[in-house]
This record gives sequence, C-alpha cells and structure tokens, in this order.
Amino acid sequence: MNIAPNQRALITGASTGIGRSTALAFAQAGFDVALVSRSAAKLQALVNEIGAISTVKAKSFPIDLSVTDQVKFKIANLLEQFGPVDVLVNNAGMGYTGALNQMPLDDWCRVMDLNVTSIFQCIQAVLPGMREQSRGMIINVASVAARQAFPEWGAYGVSKAAVVALSKAISVEERGHGIRVVTILPGAVNTPLWDTDTVQADFDRSGMLTPELVANAILQTALLPLGAVVEELTIMPSGGTL
Repeated sequence: MNIAPNQRALITGASTGIGRSTALAFAQAGFDVALVSRSAAKLQALVNEIGAISTVKAKSFPIDLSVTDQVKFKIANLLEQFGPVDVLVNNAGMGYTGALNQMPLDDWCRVMDLNVTSIFQCIQAVLPGMREQSRGMIINVASVAARQAFPEWGAYGVSKAAVVALSKAISVEERGHGIRVVTILPGAVNTPLWDTDTVQADFDRSGMLTPELVANAILQTALLPLGAVVEELTIMPSGGTL
C-alpha cells in the first residue's frame, strides 16, 4: 500500500536483519529507499526483491561505515545521486562481547566508531538537506543495553547509551528546523548479529523479537504526522529480557 508517496528514506545496515526488514517495510509503504551496507551483492539482491513487490525506486550504495573518516563524504555523495531524504534510519552497528578489564583498545575503538561515530557522520551528512526542506526524521536504532547492563556486553552498552545521548542532543538542536529524532531501543532480536565472530552468547533465539516486528515499529514512527514524534520507543520480547 502506497501511504508515503514521494518520500525518500536512507537506511544503513540494510543488507541483513533489522535493516533489511526495514527497507522492505518502507518500500511497501511507498518510500523510495537508498540502501547502505558493506555487501554489494546482498544489497543488489534486496533491490531486486523490492523491485518484484513495489514500484518505488530502490538503489544500493555499498559503503563501509566503519571507515569513519570517509562516511560523511560518501553519504553526501549518495544524497547528490539519490536526492535529499525525508527519513534517515541509522541501523548499522556491531555486537561485541567481552569483559571490559581485558578489552583491547582497538576493539573498543572499533565498537565506538561503527556504533556511534558513523551515526554522527551520517546525521551530519543529511542535515543540510533536511534543513533546506524544513523537515526530516532521524531514527537511531539503539538497544535496551543502553538502559540495562549485561555481563560481557559493557562496550556494546556504552555505545548504545551514547546513541541515546546523541539522539537527545540532535533533537534539541534541530527541532527548530522541523527535524524530528527518534530512538528505538529493541530487546534481543533474532538477527545475524548473534552469528558474528565478535559475539559469544548462547541464548534461545526462538524467544527473541523478529526483525520484521522491529521494522514495523520503525515504519510506524516514521509515518506519524508532522506535529508529533515518538522520541523513544522500547520494544521487548513478550517473554522479557532473555
């Protein structure tokens, strides 16, 4: 159903998990979508899938957001090709487990660069276009780990708490320009994050949220009328914290 005609969304981490489901949900709602992740092949497969179910414009932009000194430039170049966006969904990030007292500094910086600094750089890139339009929405995907500490998840929790703080700061600075900021705080979600080599955890994934459920919540916040905003939204599995 085309309920957001002539609107554009930029979604990071779009090739898998929450980002992929969000891209599909936005496309089905009528958004043209710019899709960002490292994997060109997975992005192209998603573009093809969107083309089979929707007439919206979907374009892939393979960008490694962990190379933070290039992010702002590459996102700005994306916007020159795709056009200014109405919604930015900052979803890209990494999981990491390990005790803080033994965590190498390089690992700490890697988590903070991708989970926080890349978001900051994406925001800086889209703000000029949003300001020119006097409207826009920035949706940052954080985690309940920003609010609750879990053993071995310290660096990840700190990075997500920083995303919450960044969202609040951008919100107060940009609301006068018509720009709204949303922070999504999901509980455990069954995504490929659990299969990465930086995460060592043994949870029952059958009790986790699905990416589709989180994506639908993200879409609903984006579709709110201009006079309203969901500043923070926590979504938990019905069984509670795993």
